[in-house]
Amino acid sequence: MAQQKPPTAHTDKGSGEPQGDPWHAFGYITSGVFVYGALGWGLDRWLGTSYLVAIGILLGAVFGIYMTWARFRPTSTDQK
Repeated sequence: MAQQKPPTAHTDKGSGEPQGDPWHAFGYITSGVFVYGALGWGLDRWLGTSYLVAIGILLGAVFGIYMTWARFRPTSTDQK
């Protein structure tokens, strides 16, 4: 019987870097929305306001997108 090689990570067009997992991106965005939305909700309850939950959700989405971009952006190895 022929031996099988273990599966390797998918690489990005010969650059040798693994491609990002879409579940990581999903996790960053949903956890950002959840955490900052909950923080906004708590502040709304504490301060008696009604708009901080919306601001928290928007900030969470922005931070989640930023974390996704920072994690999965291509690194430049061409420095001349």
